[in-house]
Amino acid sequence: MEPPENDAVAYESAEKIILRWDSSASEDARERLIFDGDRHEIDEYLQAVDEIQRSMELATISDEANNANSAIQIAMARLEDEFRNILIAQTSPIEAETLIDPGTPSSSLHYSTVSSSRTSSSEIHLNLPEEEDEFNENSSPHGSETPRRKEFDHQESGNSSYRSTNSIREIDLIPLEAIFDLRSIAERMIAAGYLRECIQVFGSVRKSAVEASFRKLGIEKLSIGDIRRLEWESLETKIRRWIRAAKVCIRILFASEKKLCGLIFEGLGTAAEDACFIETIKGPAVQLFNFAEAISVSRRSPEKLFKILDLHDALSELLPDIEIVFESKTCDSIRVQAVEILSRLAEAARGILSEFENAVLREPSQVPVPGGTIHPLTRYVMNYISLISDYKQTLIELIVSKPSTGSRYSGDPNTPDMDLTEFEEKTPLALHLIWIIVILQFNLDGKSKHYKDASLSHLFMMNNVHYIVQKIKGSPELREMIGDDSLKKLTGKFRIAATSYQRSTWVRVLYCLRDEGLHVSGSFSSGVSRSALRERFKTFNAMFEEVHRTQATWLVPDIQLREELRISMSERLIPAYRSFLGRFRIHIESGRHPENYIKYSVEDLENAVLDFFEGHPVSQHLRRRSQ
Repeated sequence: MEPPENDAVAYESAEKIILRWDSSASEDARERLIFDGDRHEIDEYLQAVDEIQRSMELATISDEANNANSAIQIAMARLEDEFRNILIAQTSPIEAETLIDPGTPSSSLHYSTVSSSRTSSSEIHLNLPEEEDEFNENSSPHGSETPRRKEFDHQESGNSSYRSTNSIREIDLIPLEAIFDLRSIAERMIAAGYLRECIQVFGSVRKSAVEASFRKLGIEKLSIGDIRRLEWESLETKIRRWIRAAKVCIRILFASEKKLCGLIFEGLGTAAEDACFIETIKGPAVQLFNFAEAISVSRRSPEKLFKILDLHDALSELLPDIEIVFESKTCDSIRVQAVEILSRLAEAARGILSEFENAVLREPSQVPVPGGTIHPLTRYVMNYISLISDYKQTLIELIVSKPSTGSRYSGDPNTPDMDLTEFEEKTPLALHLIWIIVILQFNLDGKSKHYKDASLSHLFMMNNVHYIVQKIKGSPELREMIGDDSLKKLTGKFRIAATSYQRSTWVRVLYCLRDEGLHVSGSFSSGVSRSALRERFKTFNAMFEEVHRTQATWLVPDIQLREELRISMSERLIPAYRSFLGRFRIHIESGRHPENYIKYSVEDLENAVLDFFEGHPVSQHLRRRSQ
């Protein structure tokens, strides 16, 4: 049956319009853009495309179908060019100030933030007016009229029902008028079977825009191999940058691209919206997450723990946003990759803590630190576990097994052990921290044995255990996890070391100031052996000078502890010397050359005590009292 005469006329008129804009046949058509012209030309061309498409559906003979098909191919080539040109013309770089923490949106940009409640994909819609069947999924794409702009303009981006968490901020990437035109073109291309071409054009242009934003954010194109070859110091900087950039990418860039895809493609064919989104962001998203993945599988070492935890916390915080932005089935691989990276980061953190414990126990240095001061291992370990306490909330979730104490190193009988039954109320993380302190003390005890001087060995342990105690007291989080009982045990070990130091140093010196051995029985003289007394003074002088010379080079870095030790020394030494001098000086001064025996006054010794534990040599002889 022949089509009605008016249909034939309409078709011929439409075909002329299509051919007039055939870029392959007209130089004027090549140099001009339809959508740069007035609205009448745009609407006329779109109506012509609709008429050709309608004619194809109604054609009953092959010649008519072939003619219509030829016209539609010319039209699709033209619309593809127009689509690309609109996208390029309307795609401008995002302002630098936008690429920051999305918590405070710029007033110069329109953001839409909507409810964080979860809805199904079938509930996502654009809230367009019901009477506007141009955008109805079931409507014909080639009606007799083009969509009415005033009705499209009623759509506000802020009314979009795309859900987000409170963190997501969607930017209007393209002006609403341009979106109207892009949607008009996409609708016709998809209806004509050109969905793939439409999406490819859209994806290529928008992907370039995303990559430009990546460059502004400092996100480099690095393979996993490139990342694993970087020095850790360089990686630390890149991790900090990645965390900031990832928040912007997920919450602003990708979310805004998703919104743009919805505005243009929603309802225009099966999964068209999702297909255009994945076409745009899959490459950049893989590039973004590959960095975190490379870190998660990199070689483990103690210094990496805290940056890995930073990365874990950032990704964990972003996961709800990732699940929303990449909710469609086409984005399954991205969501799965994010979850797997998070799991590997958690496993890396657990592995690093375990390896750190083994490294503390086995730290091999045997050269005694000069002056018995705090060992670098002690500072490193205590600063490390103080930082661990700063990540308490994260690590309590990640560390779920207790440390393997004692039996873990059962091959070596000279290893520490810890009875876990006395810490039943402690979290696994707290048990690990207590265990680290136990093995640190065990290692330090072994290092103390490398000192030839027993007094210095005790001073070394005193310094180090005191440092451990002070670091625990200085961190409320660490103190809470370690607990008062463990802290009391440590304080007790410190006191034992301090007492052992004083005994090993001063018992021999004070022994010189005893009365025994100085009195002569049955003598008609004063009852004191002057020769024994002279020898006693000489021995005391020599011993004190040696202690003073040696221990002035020893170091107690904690000012308060140093002062307390000096006071304790003075309380033992000065009264004993004053008493001895008071009882026996007359016997020396009445003889020849008393200055050879009574070399120091009480004040001289009081001053000498101030030289102890300063960590540097003093003059060979004590400053003598005034003659």
